[in-house]
Amino acid sequence: MADPTELMLADLLQKYADMKVSNAFLRLYESDIRFGRAFASIHERLNEHFESINDRAETTGHYWAEQSREMLALIKEVNNFLQSLRHADVEVHLAESYIAAMKSCQSWLVRSGGSAVPNDFEQIEIIKYAPVLSRPDTEIKLKKSRKLNRLQLVGEGSYAKVFSFIDPDYGIKFAVKRANKELGERDLYRFRQEFDILKRLSFPYIVEVFQYDENRNEYKMEFCESTLRNYIKKRNNRLQFSSRKRIALQFLYGVNYIHSEGLLHRDVSLQNVLVKTFNGGAVLVKLSDFGLARDRNSEYTRTKTEMRGTIRDPVLASFKEYDVCNEIYAIGWVLSYIFSGKEALMSQADAPSQIVRKCTAHDVANRYQSVLELIGDVEKLEATPTPTDAPA
Repeated sequence: MADPTELMLADLLQKYADMKVSNAFLRLYESDIRFGRAFASIHERLNEHFESINDRAETTGHYWAEQSREMLALIKEVNNFLQSLRHADVEVHLAESYIAAMKSCQSWLVRSGGSAVPNDFEQIEIIKYAPVLSRPDTEIKLKKSRKLNRLQLVGEGSYAKVFSFIDPDYGIKFAVKRANKELGERDLYRFRQEFDILKRLSFPYIVEVFQYDENRNEYKMEFCESTLRNYIKKRNNRLQFSSRKRIALQFLYGVNYIHSEGLLHRDVSLQNVLVKTFNGGAVLVKLSDFGLARDRNSEYTRTKTEMRGTIRDPVLASFKEYDVCNEIYAIGWVLSYIFSGKEALMSQADAPSQIVRKCTAHDVANRYQSVLELIGDVEKLEATPTPTDAPA
């Protein structure tokens, strides 16, 4: 048997389904799929009347007869609408200023001959860019502090600067990556493309981005305390093998994920791998800096012929020909640093050195043919955990 309350709500909302509502108001309620259109319609029509009444109060002091009847009908509609929702246990709030304005208008509006606007009429404050109808059960109140956040410079490169700040709503540190002002059109395109690529990726070992500012050419992203280079450099003498292995695997899982998404990073380096640290010594590795990433599914495939990227494969003749085997070479250098703490390729006879040599073999046919294959060998490495081994 159909729920009577649901039937009532369906009939109530059907009235607004075919009403013409401008996008300027629909956008204010787009997060409320069920009631958004009804809220937008009521908001828009209230604004139209309030603006007209404000204007007539300053000019003729008289509100037209037809519009007076329409406004009275709208006030009744809004009150009935809110009452029906309350009966259905749907809590809806109308802005207090709009409730007061409706009551004020109802006291002097008449149905025939037009309405005289009172001499003591106070202009109604029109709300255009924020919702006036809301459902508390579907919302959360944020501070939205007007205080300007001071940015702290934490990194700088040839294409962008990275700042950090504390968000007042969340009390969490975020990062802002801002394109340098002198960037040309091509590099600015790549900066925006970097954000678009990161925005569609979702994986624990990929840095998360949140919001792009078109005016400033910057975007917000999660804050990571260190680069991989600095993290290991500061702890190299006390970093246990088992922790190094976990860091290596997180790094490889991240690269394997982007490869599975049809991407090549093309700038894998110690600076472009970030580390997010937690209390107790746990860490998360995060791949970042996708400015040179190539999306195999993208139509924008033009690339300058000069070699780019921090770690360059000596057998790569043209950056246009960059492929997985060349990414494997750069991965080998990063793995070498993770396991040894030295910025030189490992050359011992141990298992990690053998993996690094296979990654960086001069003959690409002798290299790992996929990151997944490489992961298999790293997972087989024997760890030597100790009681003092910090988790990673």
